[in-house]
Amino acid sequence: MNKFKCHFCTICNGTGCIDQLPGMGGVNRNINFRLNSDGWEVLRKENPLVFINFIERPVNERIPQIAFAPITGAVENIGFSSEEEYYSSIFSAIHKTGIELCVGDGFPDDKIKFGLQAIKRIQKTDKNAKANFFIKPFQNKKIFEHIEMVLPFAKSIGIDIDSYNIATMQNLVPLEKKSALQLQEIQKFLNSKNIPFVLKGIFDKDGIELVKQVKPDAAYISNHGGRIQTRIGSTAEFLQNHGEELKNYTKKIWVDGGIRTALDVATAMAFGADKILIGRPFVTAYCKNGETGICQKALEFSLLQYAK
Repeated sequence: MNKFKCHFCTICNGTGCIDQLPGMGGVNRNINFRLNSDGWEVLRKENPLVFINFIERPVNERIPQIAFAPITGAVENIGFSSEEEYYSSIFSAIHKTGIELCVGDGFPDDKIKFGLQAIKRIQKTDKNAKANFFIKPFQNKKIFEHIEMVLPFAKSIGIDIDSYNIATMQNLVPLEKKSALQLQEIQKFLNSKNIPFVLKGIFDKDGIELVKQVKPDAAYISNHGGRIQTRIGSTAEFLQNHGEELKNYTKKIWVDGGIRTALDVATAMAFGADKILIGRPFVTAYCKNGETGICQKALEFSLLQYAK
């Protein structure tokens, strides 16, 4: 019997794991999970010229920057025997495809530590390997402890600003809603180390306001795959409605949520996303077919088939 909690649905659109938390589902009957998954096709159909104009750009302007989205809770949510097993196995497989790695934070601290260990192991054969690290909104004192831990291995460091609202994190560890001043303190330190600063979890008016005040290196649009208590909507419609506005206050736009095909990747790029982060598809591909599944999924997300 398969040990993993994923149902390996033909299409990963949030209909097969409704309310399964812990598990692969989301909150509120997976409403945002499902909206995320449908949102990119809706965006293409409602804005065909934007999409076509992007597809007709020169090939070198359509090469996507894809990263493996930060995912933790591998034991309780996915079904791995340990967080260490998850990081060491899936990170090795994804790194071989050339896709960027992201390490998430959580409770207990072992979660980020095991992610860090996985990056250290990869560096034994690829000394240039680094990851994007995302830290939960602890009190700043603890955030700085985690930053010091990961700094030598970080391509960028971000704060998961909305994760104080994650159902599976509540009552486990004190998290707080961050002010602009608290975030600017972190940003100032990272700037002194030449490490890009990312605000993750931009999905409502409060998030937009923080981007305006903090002006991070990257604004990461995300609703945690529909696993967080927030407004109802998709990351696709948020990117469409607010991407241009956010560009005035940040260098890069990152986005995740419901991206399942190369067409979805292209759609996100057409609407201004600089980096596309993908989570569940890589996890489920690995759980089903190991490294082969990861390689197949990476090829599926390639935009090479649209080259002229």
